[in-house]
Amino acid sequence: MKVLIVKTSALGDVVHALPVLAWLHSADPALQIDWLVERGFAPLLDDHPLLRQTIAIDTRGWRRQGRLTALRQGWRVLRRIRREGYDVVLDLQGNSKSGLFTFLSGATRRYGFAHGAVREWPNLLATNHKVKPGEEAFHITDRSLAIARAAFPNGSELLPAGPLPVAAVARESVARQLAEFGLDRQPVVVLHYGTTWSTKLWALDSWQELAGRLNAEQSIRPVLTWGSEVERQAVQTIAAACRQQCHIWPRGSLKELIALLARADLVVGGDTGPVHIAAAVGTPTVSLFRVTDASRNAPRGAVHISLSARLECSPCLRKTCERDDECAASIAVDQVFQAVVHALQAH
Repeated sequence: MKVLIVKTSALGDVVHALPVLAWLHSADPALQIDWLVERGFAPLLDDHPLLRQTIAIDTRGWRRQGRLTALRQGWRVLRRIRREGYDVVLDLQGNSKSGLFTFLSGATRRYGFAHGAVREWPNLLATNHKVKPGEEAFHITDRSLAIARAAFPNGSELLPAGPLPVAAVARESVARQLAEFGLDRQPVVVLHYGTTWSTKLWALDSWQELAGRLNAEQSIRPVLTWGSEVERQAVQTIAAACRQQCHIWPRGSLKELIALLARADLVVGGDTGPVHIAAAVGTPTVSLFRVTDASRNAPRGAVHISLSARLECSPCLRKTCERDDECAASIAVDQVFQAVVHALQAH
């Protein structure tokens, strides 16, 4: 039987859906499982032992080239999907775009979210098996698993994240770079400043103080990761605060980032893809939540600590807010520092 998972974005959401693969494999090891995903996130799934193949789309790139190109490229992907002859499609995205690929896939069994759980209502037209996650499926991973369980009810209980394989070549590259930094025999603590929403960010001066204290009080030289020019400038500011006793990680491939996070002893960051990747490869995390809900999005398990803003309006899901600075400051540096120290001592 051939199964197509439709979960195209974003990075953290794709990672959150990974346990679906283990569930499907436990339900029927003979399943041939493919995954439809945006091209930028496809390396995350490359060579995954539970996947037969990924099918990459580039909707943003197609739109930049004009409507005609977008239609032509989209139709090419749809033809490929139909040629595969999928028996089951699991639409874990729940929006109009994913619904289009789901509906036109030709699969006889098309599972997706029911009314009230779907992101965009046109998606309801694409599926013929609609799943309403129960109250126990509040976490984003459990929402995806609810669909997998409806389609294949005989799976077994799983770890709360992953699994996510690490490419051997990327692992070797990271090991060389850490040796060059002099961190091959020292604890590796990754601090990831950036997120997709400004209202998810912890204050830059708080990051500076945390990095400085880790260096001065724990003799830790943090590794600072970044994903854009704005974030690169921010981590340069953080590095300056700890007298350059931090290491700014050179931006490499997604596979190298996965390998770094797998090698790390601890990863600290907001509600962002790299933190969720760290959890999926088994690395302990300390995560900071402001406008999003830790009980819905945070890594789960004994090795993970999540800290939330203390304002009465949090989590609010707002992308702009007049209380932004107050919200960021409500997660105290000392609170994060103590969580980091505890996590390192415990694990």
